[in-house]
Amino acid sequence: MEEEKKEKGFVIKDRRHFDESGSVRGGEEPPPAQPKAETAPEPAGEAPEKEPPPAADERPLPEITFAGFILSLSTTALFHFGDFPDPVTQETRQDLAAAKQTIDLLSILGEKTAGNLTADEQQLLEGMLYELRMRFVKEKTKK
Repeated sequence: MEEEKKEKGFVIKDRRHFDESGSVRGGEEPPPAQPKAETAPEPAGEAPEKEPPPAADERPLPEITFAGFILSLSTTALFHFGDFPDPVTQETRQDLAAAKQTIDLLSILGEKTAGNLTADEQQLLEGMLYELRMRFVKEKTKK
């Protein structure tokens, strides 16, 4: 039975050319660096072929910032107020409960980040909260 275990095992060989200290192992020479392929110069008078623009899912996303996050949540609240149509159905629908939840989320975010925001970030957050709360009161009194 012990012999079967030995036969079914596997062996790991370290094929790196350098040891843990960074020195070359046992007289081995590191593999030669592959030369970079040089591109031929463009013929004069001809415009280089342009690559098509990357697909939507291949484009780099914008940098995530606190201000961008606040604006994103605010846009979500505006969507729930019915300011934007649904991208699939193209219908506008108002959902005040979801709008209130997004406003509450922004409020919690303001409480938890108190003292850690720049003056501009604090002003943006407070301004958005004020505008969204006033809009919520206005929409609530319509019904």
